[in-house]
Amino acid sequence: MSKSKNNKISNVLFAVFILLLLIPQTRQPIQVFLQKGLALFSPAVEDKSDQERLDTYQWNLTDLNGVSYDFKSAEGKVVLINFWATWCPPCIAEMPSLVKLHDDYKGKIQFLFVSNEDKAVIAAFLKKRGFNLPVHQPVSAVPEALNTSSIPRTLLIGKDGSIVIDKTGASNWNSDTVRETIDKLLLE
Repeated sequence: MSKSKNNKISNVLFAVFILLLLIPQTRQPIQVFLQKGLALFSPAVEDKSDQERLDTYQWNLTDLNGVSYDFKSAEGKVVLINFWATWCPPCIAEMPSLVKLHDDYKGKIQFLFVSNEDKAVIAAFLKKRGFNLPVHQPVSAVPEALNTSSIPRTLLIGKDGSIVIDKTGASNWNSDTVRETIDKLLLE
């Protein structure tokens, strides 16, 4: 094939790709697919000297059934908090790895999946994908160390309140690195 014919084919494919991104029904699946490539990588563990410490556990939430949850009850436990939304492609891309981690570590560590969206929207999202996760909504202000302006943001907090992993963006939460880190934190 000639170089100009290859260029034409490339240009047509690029134009089709851009067009698909402009169509609302195809935009999110394409974005999720692209984000899954980024979600192949494990999040980095913070160096001990760089770990921020949670200074307060004053935070109230409710689950999707309206049951109150006082974050103070998580003090002294290993906690994984994921801030996410159903409309967020990176959140959707990393969710399967978080579900696998949750399924293996529920009861061992405290999981909080936090979203500000309407409860019905969240419930429909979880049902459609077959996810059984403890989703909560904030009732009071988020502690400053956990406050976020970008999602997804996921934090792994040790028993002493140290933020061991603080990752914004899609990641592989079911990785050996994360599992080994959790296992070490559970032994402390």
